[in-house]
Amino acid sequence: MGLRILVIGSGGRESAIIWKLAQSDRVSELLCAPGNAGTAALAETLPIPVTNLDALVVAATQRRVDLVVVGPEDPLALGLADRLRDAGIAVCGNSAAATRIESSKSWANDLMREAGIPTAASVTVRDLAAGRRAIAEFGAPVVIKADGLAAGKGVVVAQSVAEAEAALRAMLEEHAFGDAGATVVIEECLTGRELSVLALSDGTTIVPLQPACDYKRAFANEEGPNTGGMGAYTPTRAVDDALLATIQRTILEPAMQAMNERGCPLRGVLYAGLILTADGPRVIEFNARFGDPETQVVLPVLQSDLAALLHAVATGTLATMPAPVSAGAAVGVILAAAGYPVRYEKDQPITGLDRVSDEILVFHAGTTRDADGGIVTAGGRVLTVVGRGDTLAAARDRAYGGIADITFPGGWYRPDIALREV
Repeated sequence: MGLRILVIGSGGRESAIIWKLAQSDRVSELLCAPGNAGTAALAETLPIPVTNLDALVVAATQRRVDLVVVGPEDPLALGLADRLRDAGIAVCGNSAAATRIESSKSWANDLMREAGIPTAASVTVRDLAAGRRAIAEFGAPVVIKADGLAAGKGVVVAQSVAEAEAALRAMLEEHAFGDAGATVVIEECLTGRELSVLALSDGTTIVPLQPACDYKRAFANEEGPNTGGMGAYTPTRAVDDALLATIQRTILEPAMQAMNERGCPLRGVLYAGLILTADGPRVIEFNARFGDPETQVVLPVLQSDLAALLHAVATGTLATMPAPVSAGAAVGVILAAAGYPVRYEKDQPITGLDRVSDEILVFHAGTTRDADGGIVTAGGRVLTVVGRGDTLAAARDRAYGGIADITFPGGWYRPDIALREV
């Protein structure tokens, strides 16, 4: 019998995970909770919100699931992986304690300082006066971060002291990010190429997948507000085997060991958001799960069996697996709804999906079906359109060719994904 796998989530990341798992001979059945209009083509939909832990554990138990893969950060921070393990279900997902590496930036910074992991100098504050003193000390530009989970939007790279203080007030006094911004981390602004490394860890072994670069700003030329991510590509000329070995030695392995020493081993994915400075790679942030939109380009170039890898993570046998192998290039472009990342429109009919070439991958995120069965928008980031090729240039041409075929009222995208590499 093959593996019965339940994937938790409803975004482009989960769509890519399900697409890749469906290629494995080890998989007999795929379930997704709550899923979207795209995941429904490959996995049975369980209409359970990701934060309804009771219902998710009951479903996994009743359906005799062999492996649960948790996509988003919120259920991890709430303890879904802990609940599943207590129920005897194998899970690729970090515990609530381990997810603090993402859910509290100040906690993660303390861990990095203790472990000697290279990162930016930082100060944690809880009131305006302390924040202003820290901003004055760092000068501008300076980075202002909400300490907690803010859906990828709680970071401001302030170019002036006035902008930094405005961001500080928005978080501490105007509660722009709710409880997530009740504590604020102020960091020196590092310069260099940003890089994402997704690594699989079972607590004793940690292995990176092919690095990717993502685009967080809404508009071309790195303008506009931060978003959850407007596109990504892999590979990048900025990383060779020697640099990846340095990242493994100075960042990934020390992070895994430091988490073990704190009694909260990594048993899922460690996302290292890095910046390549003149002094070497530095950590911008850690996340405790697959990144979005990086997953949508990293998995299409992965040649290894994802189901086998994730099952090894869940069962503590990652050291017995061959190292993950990737080949080729992939470029992913987010097609977003009008108004994203602030207020955006929903229920807009999507046309052209049937015209997209079989060479193009379309991973659904903010989509659902209307009463007539048509696919309509249901979120800010609606689709990730991915082109693959032997080169980034070929992959990029295919991605933008595919996105040109898809339309919905107000839909928009960044025109410059991967342009700097080609």
